[in-house]
Amino acid sequence: MIPPLIAGLKKGFIVSCQALEHEPLYGSDIMAAMAAAAESGGASAIRANTPQDIAAIKRKCKIPVIGLYKKHYPDSDVYITPTLLEAGEVIRAGADIVAIDCTSMPRPRNEKLDHVIAAIRKKFPNTLIMADISTFEEGVSAMKLGVDVVSTTMSGYTPQSPKQQTPDFELIGKLAALGQTPVFAEGRIWSIEDCLRCFDAGAHAVVIGTAITRPQEVVRRFVTSIK
Repeated sequence: MIPPLIAGLKKGFIVSCQALEHEPLYGSDIMAAMAAAAESGGASAIRANTPQDIAAIKRKCKIPVIGLYKKHYPDSDVYITPTLLEAGEVIRAGADIVAIDCTSMPRPRNEKLDHVIAAIRKKFPNTLIMADISTFEEGVSAMKLGVDVVSTTMSGYTPQSPKQQTPDFELIGKLAALGQTPVFAEGRIWSIEDCLRCFDAGAHAVVIGTAITRPQEVVRRFVTSIK
């Protein structure tokens, strides 16, 4: 059974409001303002990074927040909410859904993904889990582990996934066709046409970040095209 919060996001447009320390819009106040603008425009949910940003956005917005915490460990390339520690911080900050890397890459301290998911379920039984995956096999594995939603976030950004300039429509379609766990489309979605094609492929909801909330990248695309 699909959780009511996830069911309510069907055909939803989710905006990812994230800025890293080296980026011009870095700061919880700025990200909260960005999230409020997205909510005003009709966004159904916000995806946000760091406990600080999540807490600030929850104070300013009424729509659900998908929270994550990007943290790098020296023994792993997994960085999206890589351990139970980060998951706990995200959840305590107020996230309605916690997004975690569910790719096949080795995790910090070689911890197993099923152990991480089980620990989250035990310690935070009311929190929903989003699996950020990069391949069909990873998506199927995450579904078997009982996550609440699967997102194509990591497709094209891991060694085991194909590098491409467009959204991974094929992956979205294959996972959605299973009819098991809702699939969110995310990654390299730059236009309304891309968004609608994701829905046509079977996406439950669509997540867009860079094309909206990272103006330096939007400007760079225009400048590169002009040159």
